[in-house]
Amino acid sequence: MLKKLFQSFRTPLRKPQQHIRSTPEVLNSSQHSLQRGQFSRYAVNIVERLQNAGYQAYLVGGCVRDLMLNITPKDFDVATSATPEQVRAEFRNARIIGRRFKLVHIHFGREIIEVATFRANHPQDDEEEDSNQSSRNESGRILRDNVYGTLEDDAQRRDFTINALYYDPVSERILDYANGVHDIRNRLIRLIGDPEQRYKEDPVRMLRAVRFAAKLDFGIEKHSATPIRPLAPMLRDIPSARLFEEVLKLFLSGYAEPTFEMLVDLELFDPLFPASAKALEYRPTYTHTLISQALANTDLRIKQNKPVTPAFLFAALLWPALPAKVLRLQERGMPPIPAMQEAANELIIEQCQRIAIPKRFTMPIREIWDMQERLPRRSGKRADLLLDNPRFRAGYDFLLLRESAGEETDGLGEWWTDYQDANDSERRTMISELGSKPEAGAPRKRRRSSGTKRKRAGGEPAASGE
Repeated sequence: MLKKLFQSFRTPLRKPQQHIRSTPEVLNSSQHSLQRGQFSRYAVNIVERLQNAGYQAYLVGGCVRDLMLNITPKDFDVATSATPEQVRAEFRNARIIGRRFKLVHIHFGREIIEVATFRANHPQDDEEEDSNQSSRNESGRILRDNVYGTLEDDAQRRDFTINALYYDPVSERILDYANGVHDIRNRLIRLIGDPEQRYKEDPVRMLRAVRFAAKLDFGIEKHSATPIRPLAPMLRDIPSARLFEEVLKLFLSGYAEPTFEMLVDLELFDPLFPASAKALEYRPTYTHTLISQALANTDLRIKQNKPVTPAFLFAALLWPALPAKVLRLQERGMPPIPAMQEAANELIIEQCQRIAIPKRFTMPIREIWDMQERLPRRSGKRADLLLDNPRFRAGYDFLLLRESAGEETDGLGEWWTDYQDANDSERRTMISELGSKPEAGAPRKRRRSSGTKRKRAGGEPAASGE
């Protein structure tokens, strides 16, 4: 079914690093390629000011990792021994944010530098936990994380070795507590500490492992990959609003197609999109092709700096799950178009229980799907009215996506492509040539006895438009 399953894990070149060194490996400027001029001048200025005020401060995490890989960082983070309140006292343009994980945002015009205080490990004994600073639920998931500690503690609390690198722009040295430089050079995603415990602390780390592996073209080290499948259902306990933000990062970073392959391979797709995962099981070729093509198109648009909308993305991710619901409603006697609308409503409500898709996106999703029922109705003035519809372009693109996945539409996509390029006279001819063809193309085809029986027999409902 899959063209090429992403290499979800790689055999480690050495035994897994379970603990952080008490003394870091220090790489001097002659031992690495980083230069302070590559970093945001505002972030460097924050580090210098905090150090001059007597605090420890470093550039940390993704910006260090990405620059070592010759990737331009999207943001620059600072880690410091100063508490959020102490940081705010040093910078008038600083604001403390967050409750679960208290941070400081320092604003420089449109650029924001995030400053985090060194974190420490959580106490294992519940009686020792201060609920104002640290709390877990019964499964071990961290609910609040404001236990401050040393630089060594902070390195221990980082999720992956490649994110536990600290760069001092003053001395131009890198501090490496977890063999992160080694793993960058060997293109490995490796969790710090015991993988199962770290995933239980925050199941979203499983999604982060996939995101980094896809973005960087790294493999997930075997010991870090092994617990993912059995722990994947823990994602169902993550707040739906947080999962929405994580899914946007997964699919709108320019690496959505390999990300999807890894999510399916590691059984992480099901807890995120349960109805679509079921469609992937019943109609694997069609569902995989449609979603993969949509994600490949999204990746291409991002690389070309073209706008992308989460609405189109979610419309494609959920579309393969829609026909089963439509068919079930039609079997209860509901007419095709109302069945389509009701099924869409049900599917979106169910999906929002897992991923809190905002209304500003669920409305366009419905409109894109609704356009699939309207595009076959072209007689009279309907074609021109559809062209003027603000959702026409998205609906037309979605029609072409369905056709590319193998749906039969009697050449509807080609007809609309020609109609857009035609002059007024040619358009009138095209409309007249439709003649007595039925307009309600999609619902009519869903009612074809042979197609419906064929799909029912295999437990595989026909898609709208087939």
